[in-house]
Amino acid sequence: MLPEFKNEPFTDFSQKENCELMEAALKKVRSQLGKKYPLMIGGKAVTTDKELVSTNPSNPKELIGSFSKAGKKEAEMAMEAALEAFETWKNTCPTERARCLIKAAALMRQRKFEFSAWLVLEIGKNWAEADGDTAEAIDFLEFYAREMIRLGEPMEMPTVNGEENDLRYIPLGVGVVIPPWNFPLAILTGMSSAAIVGGNTVLLKPSSETPAIGYQFYKLMEEAGLPGGVLNFVPGSGAEVGDYLVEHPKTRFISFTGSKEVGLRINELAAKPQKGQIWIKRVVAEMGGKDSIVVNNDADLDAAADGIVTSAFGFQGQKCSACSRAIIHQDVYDEVLEKVVERVKKLKVASPEVKDTNMGPVASKSAYESILEYIEVGKGEGRLMTGGGANGSNNGGFFIDPTVIADVAPGARISQEEIFGPVLAFIKAKDWTEALAIANNTEFGLTGAVFTKSRANIEQARKEFHVGNLYINRKCTGALVGVQPFGGFNMSGTDSKAGGKDYLLLFTQGKSIAERF
Repeated sequence: MLPEFKNEPFTDFSQKENCELMEAALKKVRSQLGKKYPLMIGGKAVTTDKELVSTNPSNPKELIGSFSKAGKKEAEMAMEAALEAFETWKNTCPTERARCLIKAAALMRQRKFEFSAWLVLEIGKNWAEADGDTAEAIDFLEFYAREMIRLGEPMEMPTVNGEENDLRYIPLGVGVVIPPWNFPLAILTGMSSAAIVGGNTVLLKPSSETPAIGYQFYKLMEEAGLPGGVLNFVPGSGAEVGDYLVEHPKTRFISFTGSKEVGLRINELAAKPQKGQIWIKRVVAEMGGKDSIVVNNDADLDAAADGIVTSAFGFQGQKCSACSRAIIHQDVYDEVLEKVVERVKKLKVASPEVKDTNMGPVASKSAYESILEYIEVGKGEGRLMTGGGANGSNNGGFFIDPTVIADVAPGARISQEEIFGPVLAFIKAKDWTEALAIANNTEFGLTGAVFTKSRANIEQARKEFHVGNLYINRKCTGALVGVQPFGGFNMSGTDSKAGGKDYLLLFTQGKSIAERF
């Protein structure tokens, strides 16, 4: 019997031994850079002429790896392999499927520093952010394994004279998993492992920014004993491979995390039945946010400032849960702004390989250019307090200074549009009720936080702040698996609640059976 689920502890980098282990892992992973990687279809390596190249955002000239790129031909091969594997995997005992995840979690825990090192080098996470990503991936494996064992047990049903009644949760079929680059291990692992442990087979199309981390996960699952074809590694372009698989008549579900625009396109394509399709495709989508922290005039202002800075600039603001709007009561607006700016100016922007770095590079050249364009827009929509452009001390890398823009109108572009970078808008509210109204004035509804000592204000926020994850007197990032199920409202997605007890239901279907004797 498995012990009770507990969240994986974060690594204490104040301990010399842990720092040495991380440095050794970075050295080991760096020695593996520049390799060529195949597709993995039906447990076999497949190479193609076209390649997808991954580089280090801190130093774009440094090659992480070259990856065979799937086209429609390889996508169809992967679909056939997944369909074949499904015929066996769907009948595998739920507990046996769960053991694959438990084994994978143990292996990942043993190599925790190595997985974190890949995150540092391929996507620019600092040590703490990379460690948190890896810990969350371990949590997903452990949590979903236990949940499948629970769902696999006989359900207690009311008895009827002369009948036996049973309810069981059975797999859906072949699914397409399209994870993001910002949590390229944790979210990829959670999406994939939930589908797999539910008895489904998966076509994994990792982000083009982070295929190396996706490949490391594939090899981990293979080592954990997952049969060939249950998980297939098929990096490729969204326009070619992504659309082809989403529209494929044999695709049963699509699990996606990414932008609103891509998520809506997937939902539209999946909704149209194809020739030979006999089911309604299930779409699980998490599509981003425009998240706010609201601070009242009775709040602990130092705690609020800490929460705002951590939420806004952790991993360069590249979290769908990041605070991109600070909505402050007019009585304390200037004081909170001063405290935040003071803290932001102390953040160190440097290579994430350096232990005490607060902010590394943004993910890519396209992200870099987009964020800088938004900063220029913001300069015309408010008062620049700090930051405001590229960080010139890191030649060649995609580094941007943490930027705070004050006196922004609630309807301004930088107050409404998802920037996905280290840009924070400060907005003034006349009172608590107006602050909550501003917090609700976007098309998103993912996370939010409030800082207030008033019980009445807290209860009002509980009722009226329309987000999937609400935090009170703390930061708005860092949801824990099993503790704070994660997923948002409105254009933030389908409120899938990853890491919660109902998440696996999205990858299974209930079958009620009644036998009369």
